[in-house]
Amino acid sequence: MEHITSTPTVKAPVERFTGDVYLNPIEAPTEPARLASALVRFTPGARTSWHSHANGQTLYVTDGVGLVGTRDGNVARISAGQIVKCPAGEEHWHGATDTTLMAHIAMVVGNSDGDGTTWLEPVTDDQYAQAVNSKH
Repeated sequence: MEHITSTPTVKAPVERFTGDVYLNPIEAPTEPARLASALVRFTPGARTSWHSHANGQTLYVTDGVGLVGTRDGNVARISAGQIVKCPAGEEHWHGATDTTLMAHIAMVVGNSDGDGTTWLEPVTDDQYAQAVNSKH
């Protein structure tokens, strides 16, 4: 057994996130296991860039209210205690609403190349505003 009492909080890379986002790693993929997980905290208006996962992604919301959007314009409003599963290969983004913090535990099962995430372009301010104003 390994008892980890704390992990360092790091600012998320600006190449992959818009706004202030903070990460606390939980598990890094190491052979033979391939689980990668982190606690991710988004300030109001902060969000990921568009991305996809080779083996999908599961998000467990721990605090606040957020949004998850897909390329087809589907937007889900998410809140504490809810789970969102993004299927393998689906391009999506997630983040806080414009007025509320949101935190989630992000979990992915990696592949032989790492965590299996493909990062794409940032979500534009217009795309984000449409998601905030959409009916959920």
